[in-house]
Amino acid sequence: MRSNGSTGFGPRHVTVRPMTWLAAPTRAGLVGVSVVLLTLTACSTHNKTLPSGPANASAATVALSNDCSSAQCSGDRQGAKYDINLPGKANWNGTLIIWSHGYRNAAPIPSNPLSESSPTDPVDTTAQAAPSKDVANALTAKGYALVGSAFKTEGWDVQDGVAAANDLYSFFSSTVGKPQHVYVWGESLGGLITETLAETHQPWISGAAPLCGVLGGTNLNLDLALDVAYAVKTLVYPDLKLTGFSSHADAVAQWKAASRALAAKATSSAEGIADLLTIAAISGAPAKTTDFDGHDTTSTGQAYAEAIVTALGYGTWGRYDIEQRVGGNPSQNAGTDYVQRVGDSARSLINLAAPGKLNAILAQLAAGQRVSADGAARTKADGLGDPTGAIQVPTVTLHTIDDPLVISQNETIFAGRAAKNSTSTGLLTQLFTAPPVTYQKAPYGAGHCNFTPTELTGVIDYLDGWVRNGHSNASFAATALGYDPASTPAQQAAGTAKTGYQPALEAGAWPVAAAK
Repeated sequence: MRSNGSTGFGPRHVTVRPMTWLAAPTRAGLVGVSVVLLTLTACSTHNKTLPSGPANASAATVALSNDCSSAQCSGDRQGAKYDINLPGKANWNGTLIIWSHGYRNAAPIPSNPLSESSPTDPVDTTAQAAPSKDVANALTAKGYALVGSAFKTEGWDVQDGVAAANDLYSFFSSTVGKPQHVYVWGESLGGLITETLAETHQPWISGAAPLCGVLGGTNLNLDLALDVAYAVKTLVYPDLKLTGFSSHADAVAQWKAASRALAAKATSSAEGIADLLTIAAISGAPAKTTDFDGHDTTSTGQAYAEAIVTALGYGTWGRYDIEQRVGGNPSQNAGTDYVQRVGDSARSLINLAAPGKLNAILAQLAAGQRVSADGAARTKADGLGDPTGAIQVPTVTLHTIDDPLVISQNETIFAGRAAKNSTSTGLLTQLFTAPPVTYQKAPYGAGHCNFTPTELTGVIDYLDGWVRNGHSNASFAATALGYDPASTPAQQAAGTAKTGYQPALEAGAWPVAAAK
């Protein structure tokens, strides 16, 4: 889980360290069930057809009105720092790319809730014009102009991000140069900001690329965080608050206490492992993360634990921020059938861990005290980002298939919404990356927003080719992201590929068994 000045909705910044505290399951029946564990990963592998179009002229070079010697390329706007990155004054290809960073915690939090000596992640107010400096340099070398900023507030600040992007476009156009094309992109919460902005249908937006985005919307994802917290409270730590934290400090203290209880129980018995596996099953947690490749039961258990502790962060201090914004609790699980969320593969695995215990675990989940949302708060939370799928410009999404926080099933929700909008026909391409089979630290494909520079610049190349020349087929996607069917699969298996993109990947169904 990398940090490069950006934060996604999750552990790009809130780093839960590798959880080596999870000991290997001691039950002999768990040995050798990694194949079963891997069936819990939320993805499918049937082919999909991407839209295609005719080829036209290539990009033309145009001149900037000003460069950074005469224009103010950094400073403050609307109470937030901004940054502009430019190619040479005579090398601009006429395209401006506006970046929206991911979630940044609204107040300091511990990097690791399991350690009293953990360093504190401060509030980040830096400006950022691209996912990383390497990506920024690669894009400006191609002739793109880049701009991005911090936002007026931190936390779940979707509307502030939309306002910032609008302002940056106006500022750039009036002081640096009038772009021929404008692409908006962002990661995680910034992906939600990107799509929310694109759905305002500003005439200057030419294309959009939400990356690892919260495209199922605020309420659906916060409901899922509630599901995790509810299961932890019911099965592991009864003192956990689910809503109504008195302060940010209270929410952080709850996160730390519940995380430590989870760690203790997961290493205490086979029944504790079964509880962990059940929580993972109802929340759609992947069996791989950046730090754990799921190659055996220990690694998979560590991956699940990391995903659960991460989700708990957003079910506590992340929830506190949102509740302050909307004036109450927007989440609910009244009527949710958790029993139906535990599929056959998960049931088999849990029964291997603790034979005969699953029924008791499911009975506990069914009998726990449920949470109802404040209607007004829930409506306001929809206003913090809930994409409709009403797409009017070429839109490319990119997601790691094994995302422990903004689960890749967000893409399934978004695709379903887009399919119901006639304006969206042929305007959505969804790309996924998968990790190597084994790794010490995933180079791509597993973890939240864990993309390579090749993948990130490739998304822009794909979007630009689509907007300018009508290229949007599967072959062009493979070329843009550096996928070679003759060699890349072998490189992916060895962990040496520059991309984890796999054309056949799709996300699975959202982990829900009752309407919310």
